[in-house]
This record gives sequence, structure tokens and C-alpha cells, in this order.
Amino acid sequence: MRLWLLRHGQAEPQAASDAARELTAHGREEVRQAAAQLAGRPLTAILASPYVRAQQTAELVRGALGFAGKVGTVPWLTPDSDPREVLKYLDERAGAEVLLVSHQPLIGALGGLLVHGHRQDPLPMRTASLAELEGDIPAAGLMELLALIHPR
Repeated sequence: MRLWLLRHGQAEPQAASDAARELTAHGREEVRQAAAQLAGRPLTAILASPYVRAQQTAELVRGALGFAGKVGTVPWLTPDSDPREVLKYLDERAGAEVLLVSHQPLIGALGGLLVHGHRQDPLPMRTASLAELEGDIPAAGLMELLALIHPR
């Protein structure tokens, strides 16, 4: 399985709720840089948090890649979700190439769990950071971090 973890781009500091925060112009540019790293990848799915900034990020990537499928919206990719919930989904997708668009602290904790086998060493995911992981089984400690790319 090849797994891509993408943190949303920079978002406005305030909105009616945290979930309603939208990407800034700088955040959209960060996402375009991340999307360029995914060009030519045979993604089988793009899944995103229901939060506005994650949805906007996923749609920008989808458009940049010309991905024909829809962005899947899932409740287990919100900032405070449990990484083990994500692992349940990934367990059913062995062999796939999946992009997950989410938030901190979840995205860093998930990456750390998959690579190190625990959550005490999360991946340092800044806005629009993209991590590429690979492994036969998407389980704690069994995936290898191939790349961690931060936008300029």
C-alpha cells in the first residue's frame, strides 16, 4: 500500500467555528505545491475531513491531478480523531494508493504510529506538508516513510 498524508493548507485564523475555517490565498498556493508532488500517481481514493479547509484542500488536489473520482468525506479524519479509527479503514485497502487530507494533531500522530509503532514521535506536519508512506500492511510500525515534503 502507498499512503499519502496531507495536512490542509493555511487557513484563516477565525470563523464561526473551527470546522468552518477556509483556506487563505497562501494556503491555496501551498496546496498547489503539494499537489504537484502527486502528479502522475495512480491514486485510488482521496478522503478528507468534513472541515471546510480540508475539503477545499482535497478539491484543489483533485482538480490539479484531474482525479476522476469524488472526494470521500469521512468523520474519522478530524483534528482530534483517534488514529486507530483510520487504521480500521486502511486495513480494508491493502494494495491501494490513498490520499488522506486531515489536520494536526491527527495527521502527525497517524504518521508516527504507522512508521514508529507509537504516537510519541509524530511526524512534523506543517500546513500542506505531504508524507509518503509505503508498506505491505497499513499497521502500527509496519510502514516506511519514503518522503516528507513541506511547502516553501
